[in-house]
Amino acid sequence: MGSLFDEVRAALHAVWMRRWVALAVAWGLCLVGWLVVSQMPNNYESRARIFVQLRQILPGADGANQAAQQRDIDRVRQTLTSAVNLEKVVRGTDLARTVANDRDIADRIAGLQKAIKLTAQQDNLFEISVTAPSGKLAKQIAQKLIDIFVEGNLADNRDASSQSMQFLDQQLDARQKQLQEAEAKKADFQARYLGSLPGTGSLNDRIAAARTQLAQVQSDLAAAQSGLNAVNGQMAGTPASVAGAGGGAVAGPARARLQAIQGQIANGQSQGWTDNHPDMVALRRQLAQATAAARGEPMVGGGGSSSSNPLYLSLRAMQADKSAQVAALVQRKNQIEGDLGALEAKIAEAPGVAAEQGQIDREYQVLKDQYDKLLTDREQLKVTSSAQTVSDTVKFNVIDPPTQPRSPTAPNRPMLLTAVLIAGLGAGAAAAFALAKLKATFSTATRLEKTSGMPVIGSIGEVLTQAQVAMRRKKLTLFAGGIGALCLAYVGLIGVEFLQRGMGA
Repeated sequence: MGSLFDEVRAALHAVWMRRWVALAVAWGLCLVGWLVVSQMPNNYESRARIFVQLRQILPGADGANQAAQQRDIDRVRQTLTSAVNLEKVVRGTDLARTVANDRDIADRIAGLQKAIKLTAQQDNLFEISVTAPSGKLAKQIAQKLIDIFVEGNLADNRDASSQSMQFLDQQLDARQKQLQEAEAKKADFQARYLGSLPGTGSLNDRIAAARTQLAQVQSDLAAAQSGLNAVNGQMAGTPASVAGAGGGAVAGPARARLQAIQGQIANGQSQGWTDNHPDMVALRRQLAQATAAARGEPMVGGGGSSSSNPLYLSLRAMQADKSAQVAALVQRKNQIEGDLGALEAKIAEAPGVAAEQGQIDREYQVLKDQYDKLLTDREQLKVTSSAQTVSDTVKFNVIDPPTQPRSPTAPNRPMLLTAVLIAGLGAGAAAAFALAKLKATFSTATRLEKTSGMPVIGSIGEVLTQAQVAMRRKKLTLFAGGIGALCLAYVGLIGVEFLQRGMGA
């Protein structure tokens, strides 16, 4: 700790002994530094914030409208600082007084591109910051940018809508001509190849439909033939008439009806009907009513005469119905097989007809879909354009108008002046210390003893006369005056800086 204290004492003594060199270096560096700082131009910054509100005019297309509006905002952001818009800023502000030719305008535009910054703070909130040599000019530039932001976007929206409408009209005319040609080609093909053929659609579609119908008819025909066979079997075991015994009784109408219903139930069971079948439920209900009626009916006596069997008559009627149904299905089956044969013969005769028809239908459908989509887009654009005449799709709200800066944002002269003063004083002390190191002198007896390696017996202090003491006091006063003058110059420069800021405000 003692050696460190001795080193500090030695350094301070070395600087003090060459204090005039330190003062001269400090004055020189401070004068040069303060001159450089004073020549730095002031920069004033004006800020403004704009909120871009997306408003939906037309219902039913939320995502599409918002996406289109967002693209418009991005486009405005990218083109706001273009050369064309910045030229409008130059000619619409005080910058116009500083230009005389196209070269000056180009220089001002290049400077504005660096001085203007557009930042998206949030989803729809934008901040415009402008840096200029004066606060008034910075505010003018920011306000002009806002005007261009609004006017340019509205004009571009209407121009884009007009251009889009013209493009859609041209595309619709071209698609309409192509669609008419495709329709004529399709009609000609129908007349040449498909006019006499059954069915609708392409050949493959007609064949597929015919095969489906044939499978259904064959299934119905098998069921009808099965039912007819069952009726024929029942008729084979049922007598056509019922003979009455001599002196015996003959069944009345109620019992005859009961027998007929029982025959219908037996027929239904032979066809596979269950008791839950709607016809079986109805027959069971009729059977209960007929049974109740037959109990109270008396038997009518007769001789050797005979009567028709009601069950046989019912089975015969069912046989006629089943036969007619089978005949109709057979006829339908033969017709479908004939149509299917004609279609397959047409394909065998001209194998490329089906492929050609498929190609024609695909081309026609593609053209029709394109035409319908273009027509829908044109109508939507027409309604949107009409809505823009009464309300803007994008609304701009100025949240914070351009500010009028009262003090420059750069450079920070008080800080720079202070930094120059500190640097000058430090450089002066460093110069004095370095100069002391160039001369082999010893400020204390301890340093001499360490350097020489020999013990120092004693030291003799300096004896000054009255004249020397007075001279040193005078020099000390002059040195303090030099330091005070340097500090006074620093305070004066700081005062001038704040005075200029107050006058600028």
